[in-house]
Amino acid sequence: MKKISYIDHWEEWDQEFHFYHPVKVRFSETDMFGHLNNTVPFIYFEEARIEFLTHIGLMEGWLENENESIPVVADLQCDFLEQVYFGETLHIYVKANEVGNSSCDIHYKGVRSDGKIGFIGRGTLVQISKVTGKALPLSEGSKKKLEQGKYSRQK
Repeated sequence: MKKISYIDHWEEWDQEFHFYHPVKVRFSETDMFGHLNNTVPFIYFEEARIEFLTHIGLMEGWLENENESIPVVADLQCDFLEQVYFGETLHIYVKANEVGNSSCDIHYKGVRSDGKIGFIGRGTLVQISKVTGKALPLSEGSKKKLEQGKYSRQK
């Protein structure tokens, strides 16, 4: 396997995933050869990230109208390892890899039903102010939920 810049120890990284969200590859998400379009994993990442953040108890606070903070994606990348095809069911794994002052590095893994990893990715999620657009520090409670999310199992 090729070296991935954001993974130091593959086996350790791979085993730290516990939460996943299942998705089925729709016809509209494929090209004329039935391969998953290269833009679609980013949609899967978003869907799984929201489910993960809901699961660990962070989304409801961000969704409250009176809350000043919102999460935004600052960067996002995907590395393709295996072909993925129309009709396949994937498990999109999510974990908080590193938690900073106002941001979190989220990692993803798209696993096919045969156990092969189709794609992996990572992205930075930053908490910002709705008013100023500037980064806001995560509360200690939010940091703790993200850290514990590393070990949080699927419902």
